[in-house]
Amino acid sequence: MGKTPVVRHLGRHDRVSAISAISVSPRRKRLNLYFQLHLRNIRQQQARDFLRHLLRHLRGHIYLLWDGGPPHTGRLVRDFARRVRRLHLVRFPGYAPELNPDEGIWKLAKGMLANGCPCDSAELLATVSEALLRIRHCRKNLRACIRHSGLPFF
Repeated sequence: MGKTPVVRHLGRHDRVSAISAISVSPRRKRLNLYFQLHLRNIRQQQARDFLRHLLRHLRGHIYLLWDGGPPHTGRLVRDFARRVRRLHLVRFPGYAPELNPDEGIWKLAKGMLANGCPCDSAELLATVSEALLRIRHCRKNLRACIRHSGLPFF
């Protein structure tokens, strides 16, 4: 007869926090995934730094659709967005994860990471980064995330 397995752990709560965005170029409809990973919770400063990252890598006007979470709506982010004319922040309605294509990215990533057991935060960081890089290189998945959200493909 089978026996229920017992999993023992050290009670650690290592984590990786992530911020990401799918970009769609207006002319050629090219897709890309940008992300940053952090070992602590993402706050206003990390959200602002991510916006700077996007501005360095993307030309022209940037329309960023995101939820109204505290890191996205803080004073640092608002002041930064006000100073940068080519950055346009658009909020999703209240609680509408089904409209956010980025939620599809995280669903894919969680599927890739399921049943993993990293030894420490460095290994966790590496496996999350590897999963996101694989998602980034599969344009079909990026396109499916946008399609599933119901948003227009610009």
